[in-house]
This record gives sequence, structure tokens and C-alpha cells, in this order.
Amino acid sequence: MSNATAPSAIDTAHLRTAIQIANESVAAGNHPFGAVLADPDGTVVLSAQNSVVTERDVTCHAETNLVRLAMRKYGPDQLASFTLYTSCEPCAMCAGAIYWSGIGRVVFALGETTLYELTGINPDNPTLAVPSRVVFGGGQRSTEVVGPALEDEAAVAHESFWR
Repeated sequence: MSNATAPSAIDTAHLRTAIQIANESVAAGNHPFGAVLADPDGTVVLSAQNSVVTERDVTCHAETNLVRLAMRKYGPDQLASFTLYTSCEPCAMCAGAIYWSGIGRVVFALGETTLYELTGINPDNPTLAVPSRVVFGGGQRSTEVVGPALEDEAAVAHESFWR
């Protein structure tokens, strides 16, 4: 696992797309989370939003929804060279799904601790506070992680949603 210090211009553009999808998720009646998957050329090939409320399924986070779609369309060898962009740092469940799919790189906007501050969850005693880097770091293959980036932009949907 590695931690690149700054996102590229392509990363920033795709993060903004994921943030827009998070806003669309709220408009659809769900929580403010969105994700996109890009191939090695930087082309977005899939997108997904959170659907926990409308699907009545707590596992329907944007990232797990995207992983399900990706696994139906691409093999692990292909996914190793893809990048998943997400509006918020993947939770432990999502990071696990990303890891098992074989996606090789993750770029996120809003960090987990900032999300906790916005939602009012106590970061000193949450129920499942496991940073994505910890989950990915426990694996046998490397997953590159970049983030947080664009936190101010990503926070907007959360500031209005959780209050």
C-alpha cells in the first residue's frame, strides 16, 4: 500500500464527478456518497451512488455498488490497473470489497475523520472506525491510496444532509 501525496488533474476531475454523484444520491433519497471507476487511460467506465435507503440494504454504499458492477464487467486482472474515485474515504466494508475485487488504486475526497466531525459521530469511540489504509495495508497485494483531497468541496453535501 502506498500513499501518494497529491492527486493529479485527472484525479481531481474524477473526484468532482464522484462528488456530483453524491449530490445526485441525496436527490434520489439516499446518503451523500458517490463513486466512479476509471480505466488505465483515465476514462470513466462505471459510476454508482449510495442506495442504502431506497434499496433498504445497509451494504449498498456507493463503493460496494460500484464493485458489484465492476466485477460483473471486468476481471481481477483488468481491475488491478483501474482507479476507484469516491466522494468519501471508503469505510471498512467498502475497503474490503475494493480489496477483494482487485482494484489497484483508490482516490478519495472527504476523509473519514472529517466525515465524523460533520455527522457528529464521536471519532474517539465509533462503532467501526477503521481507516481504509489500515484495511488495504492488511492485504497481501498493494493498493495505492490517495486522499483526502477536495475535502471542502466534498463536505458541502454532508454539511446540509446530516444537520
